[in-house]
Amino acid sequence: MKKLSLILALVFICSFARASYILIPMDDAQINHLKAYGITYWILSHDIDVDWLLNYRGGSFAVKHLKAFESECMIRGVSYEIIADVQYNAILAEISNPEVNMDVMKLEKHPKIAVYAPKTIDPWDDAVTLVLTYAEIPYDIIYDDEVISGVLPKYDWLHLHHEDFTGQYGKFYGSYRNAPWYIRKVESQEAIARRHGFGKVSELKLAVASKIRDYVAGGGFMFAMCSATDSYDIALAAQGVDICANMFDGDAADPQAQGKLDFSNSIAFENFTLRNNPYEYEFSNIDATKSRSVSPSVDFFTLFEFSAKWDPVPTMLTQNHQRVIKGFMGQTTAFIKPVIKPTIIILGENKSANEARYIHSEYGYGFFTFYGGHDPEDYQHFVGDPPTDLNLHPTSPGYRLILNNVLFPAARKKDRKT
Repeated sequence: MKKLSLILALVFICSFARASYILIPMDDAQINHLKAYGITYWILSHDIDVDWLLNYRGGSFAVKHLKAFESECMIRGVSYEIIADVQYNAILAEISNPEVNMDVMKLEKHPKIAVYAPKTIDPWDDAVTLVLTYAEIPYDIIYDDEVISGVLPKYDWLHLHHEDFTGQYGKFYGSYRNAPWYIRKVESQEAIARRHGFGKVSELKLAVASKIRDYVAGGGFMFAMCSATDSYDIALAAQGVDICANMFDGDAADPQAQGKLDFSNSIAFENFTLRNNPYEYEFSNIDATKSRSVSPSVDFFTLFEFSAKWDPVPTMLTQNHQRVIKGFMGQTTAFIKPVIKPTIIILGENKSANEARYIHSEYGYGFFTFYGGHDPEDYQHFVGDPPTDLNLHPTSPGYRLILNNVLFPAARKKDRKT
């Protein structure tokens, strides 16, 4: 890898006098938006900066022209254009016009990525790991042992796989308590808890959630989807309160648990109401899955448009070739607006249903993003369903939102402001 980087750097220097640019368009001219992010990450991994042209042709990427980069685009099936210096300077001049909502974000590093996921095999897939693999972006898998041991500062970006941080095993008890995978999951998590000196899985998960919160506060970037969003905040708010029924931890839940929640400990939601029925596949009223009445044929959410020059972070996170995104369900599908803390930025919403689908905020020196739903290209993904084949969805706008978050930590530090 070091040798290749040196060769690329030498070629780059030799080519500078006759420099042209590779423009990777991200509008409808692009035939594989998802792999375009992988190309960008690959270029960054060779210590070459990339310009992210916010709101220009769907959030296109540009880099000095090297034959190796052009060849990689061809190999991966990513659309690109070779443009002369004068053409690129004209694009930059257009973008710099204060009358247009565009800007240039300098990407300077390839983020080191971790996915928080169990080592057991669960009967469902995860959209983030699917798209990282498809885009050819490398990542490490870590879980409770690694988080407790303190590995998080090694990473720039952390994704929380489909997870239940409350210690209720995803609230799958009602439907799957006799399934072999569920039994294995309980045994595995109880063993991890014992290994670290915790009497209950809920105590282990709270410790993990707290470590993650400290990681974000210290400058990390955290991204979560589906049940890893609301269950995470519920676990933090329920610190010191038993919200688990006896089939989950061996004793009854505190009947006064609701009144003992401390919403100052949560990072995204407040004033929510727990769903205490252990047979119900729901954690709280944060999630709109059961309260919404939206037909699949009209289930869409709209991305907000932000000022690229003044709000670069939310602008980066909403780059897309489409502004209206088709909806998709999950254990946690969307977030009802009344329980979202006022400091949270709503990036995408279904206005008619009064729900947020995509939210973001600073926290301490870091950032987090929550994205409702399970799989952007499978409207209702059930336990045991096969994983989505992204070869069939290379231009998916819903999956693009995930990859915006992956590249976000690559931005120049001074530009990471909201």
